[in-house]
Amino acid sequence: MDPDSVKSTLQTLAFGNVMAAAARDYQKEVAAHEKAQSSYSVNEEVDLDDLMDDPELEKLHADRIAALKREAEKRQSLTKKGHGEYREITEGDFLSEVTTSVKVICHFYHREFYRCKIMDKHLKSLATTHLDAKFVKLDAENAPFFVTKLGIKTLPCVILFRKGIAGDRLVGFQDLGGKDDFSTRKLEALLIKKGIIEEKKKDEDEEAEYDESRRRTVRYSGIHDSDSE
Repeated sequence: MDPDSVKSTLQTLAFGNVMAAAARDYQKEVAAHEKAQSSYSVNEEVDLDDLMDDPELEKLHADRIAALKREAEKRQSLTKKGHGEYREITEGDFLSEVTTSVKVICHFYHREFYRCKIMDKHLKSLATTHLDAKFVKLDAENAPFFVTKLGIKTLPCVILFRKGIAGDRLVGFQDLGGKDDFSTRKLEALLIKKGIIEEKKKDEDEEAEYDESRRRTVRYSGIHDSDSE
């Protein structure tokens, strides 16, 4: 046999053995990696199961759900009383409106007064975000008895009622800088300072999450115008 031919054959066999060994090593590495991943996954599942069974975490979760449920029920009760919107009432409705809620903000206004329209805009914005107080308005021309009884002489006049009793009042824009371009936030801060509404502290995202959770459960179970001043 030709020596060169023999040498070539041996080299080919040696190369084949090297490749085969490399292939075996690669397969071993892949198998070891898959085993490690499987072991990690099992351990992870065990850890999560242990976490879900933690009695302290379960209690915290239950307490939070209960708090959100109470808050949702409170909001529903206030909404039924007319909270959450800015409504016009009549003189005949006045007493029942201001006595059936703990805190009521009533705007006595005149349809033709520009500053009353400005106040309307800001109160309407605040009504939807502050359910702790009821926001209503009453046409002063159509409520002469209460205008006289409450001593209202300048419009707009916003009277703050607590448990049916008239307390503080905003006359014109005197407490808002005396100008027409005050912000809703400025009025909000003033009403918070007077204690008729509260500073926003609710986590609306969590409330929305709770509401969605409830829906899933149900599915699964079945007079002068102050402009002249």
